[in-house]
Amino acid sequence: MIKIIYGISLFVAGSLSAQIKGKVIKIKDGDTVVVLLADKTQQTLRVAEVDCPENGQAFGSNARQFTANQVFGKTVVFYKIGKDRYGRSIAGVFYDGDKYLSREIVKAGFGWWYFKASKNTELQKLQDEAKQKKLGLWSDTKAIAPWEFRKNKKNKTK
Repeated sequence: MIKIIYGISLFVAGSLSAQIKGKVIKIKDGDTVVVLLADKTQQTLRVAEVDCPENGQAFGSNARQFTANQVFGKTVVFYKIGKDRYGRSIAGVFYDGDKYLSREIVKAGFGWWYFKASKNTELQKLQDEAKQKKLGLWSDTKAIAPWEFRKNKKNKTK
């Protein structure tokens, strides 16, 4: 039932914003990709609802590699949800028919459900399952959320 409700909410959200296709030509990190659009322009997408370890953080390169394995070189469909503070488009990214990138990242244990910007509790359940199974970053008992890592890094530079 939850998947049906989630699917309906994605359909409604998708209906309200334009569906855009692009080929993934670069993976910046686990939750940021660059797509080449039909008009040959590039657009950086911040993957919605998930926050992956930073480059230089434990599991950062693993998260980047996971995302690359999932979408690099593929044509994806995305729906813009908004913009982040860096001007990147925040987007729900779909590939291989109906795979939702945020869901796959969390399910595999390579990112946190970004509860501050998401009401998608299915992602919370998938995160809890990945934690329980010690998948990906959850194999590290001292895993630090990216927002805490960034905060600690910022405080050290002061």
